[in-house]
Amino acid sequence: MKTSVYADLTDVHVIGIPRALLQYRYGVLWQTFFEQIGKSVVYSGETDKGVVDAGIARSVDETCLASKIFMGHVVSLIGRCDAVFVPCYASCDMRRGFCTKFQSMTDLVRNTFRTETRVISLLVENAGDAKESQAAYVELGQRLGASHKEAKRAYKDALRAQRNADEQRARNQEEVLKLMEEFRRVVESDPSKNEQAPLSILVVAHPYIVFDQYMAGDIIRSLRQLGCTVVYACDTDHAKAYKASLDFSSTMPWIINRELIGSILMLKDQLDGIVLISAFPCGPDSMTDDAIMRCIQGVPILNLMIDAQTGTAGVQTRLESFIDILQFQRRGGYIRD
Repeated sequence: MKTSVYADLTDVHVIGIPRALLQYRYGVLWQTFFEQIGKSVVYSGETDKGVVDAGIARSVDETCLASKIFMGHVVSLIGRCDAVFVPCYASCDMRRGFCTKFQSMTDLVRNTFRTETRVISLLVENAGDAKESQAAYVELGQRLGASHKEAKRAYKDALRAQRNADEQRARNQEEVLKLMEEFRRVVESDPSKNEQAPLSILVVAHPYIVFDQYMAGDIIRSLRQLGCTVVYACDTDHAKAYKASLDFSSTMPWIINRELIGSILMLKDQLDGIVLISAFPCGPDSMTDDAIMRCIQGVPILNLMIDAQTGTAGVQTRLESFIDILQFQRRGGYIRD
């Protein structure tokens, strides 16, 4: 087996992946890639108060909650792996960029934990460029001791696995929306049953918020306990959502925010309400959420900001009030524009 002369990471056998940030977008790709070249992968546990507190202790105050949580997950991996994987996704395409935290996290982790753990990274200058992304992963594979051929094959398998996972989530969501529409049509066709379809709520947030139980778990559970059917903007087909977002803005630089907005535009006519969730103090969300509140018409929107405080009473009250308003509107109490 011929390996690269830059194979400086061949002694790394167990790679730790923090359960935060882009892991919720590319986790299947990462795990598949590393396992295909013969490495073992361990994940940090679910976010809890201990992880949050550890991350806050290792972060400056100005970083967002999601970044602090990432640092806490790095802390939890120390001693459990040979190195922690912290990739850097940059912003070369003006409409497909990533927030600066995804670009700077490698340097932040390396400098914060320089005596405590090794850091493996790779630089993806333009995630929208298939050849460039492949080249970055192939180089990483060679540094880890794989041959060029092995690394290339591993990346192709990993990319296929990630696409399959994304497509499955999109299909599942489309099926839920279809069933909701059919149920609503049946209920409305027979008023004598005195039955109502559940309210349909689109949760709009980054996947590292939506699927983190500490950050959004209570919100999702509350919506379901209030009788709502919940769908996620981040599960909409990414390519279709991106294309739809161009009708909203031609200049927005953040790819994930674009996809979330595109999802709203695609689905808003099928919804009873939208819940926006942001992690304080997210810069991209502070701009896009304001634009959504101002420009999206025809569907009620609740905007929630979460921080490191553990109290949920205020959020619960706002959710209950929002659902009460939607139910009152459904009964004819309000007329949509």
